[in-house]
Amino acid sequence: MKKTKRQRVIQLLNKRRFLRPRDLDEFHISREYLNKLYVEGVLERPSRGLYVLPDSQPSELRTIVEACKLVPKGTVCLLTALRIHELTTESPFEVWMAIGEKDRKPKIDYPPIRIVRHSGQSLSYGVERRKVEGVKISVYSPAKTVADCFKYRNKIGLDVAIEALRDCRKQRKATNDEIWKAAKICRMANVMRPYMESVT
Repeated sequence: MKKTKRQRVIQLLNKRRFLRPRDLDEFHISREYLNKLYVEGVLERPSRGLYVLPDSQPSELRTIVEACKLVPKGTVCLLTALRIHELTTESPFEVWMAIGEKDRKPKIDYPPIRIVRHSGQSLSYGVERRKVEGVKISVYSPAKTVADCFKYRNKIGLDVAIEALRDCRKQRKATNDEIWKAAKICRMANVMRPYMESVT
């Protein structure tokens, strides 16, 4: 028996958790159909352009997943990456994401996103793929995240960077060699050297 459009959309949402209107293109379903189901109360819209089932149980990482869906070229970084790697107990108010130097900055009302720009190896190095709430997201590795914390110490605080380095080593999330390599790629070797030698 052929499935109705509604059944196909619900089946997709059960599998993917989130849908954007453009996700329907490959299934030859009109993009407006998601809004129609939203108006009928079949779906919820946690943020503009994202649709979920009403009974989907959000994790504490839901806003990160939403941000990644809305900024598909972005990579989770800095304070948000620390949260994913369990290198901090704080949940940042904004989702920190890195995009390319020439990428257009997304205009998004919700969730609140803090954009930083990287270029060259600093953009591509250390990107890991993780699955959160059934959605694949890009996030920088623990070593790259620590190096980025030193790079952006004026924005997030040197104390945060030092704590990230200490916790990363203590929890064995990255080796000294991995952290050192990331420091060189981020051009933070000279800045990080004294902390690498003194922080235990």
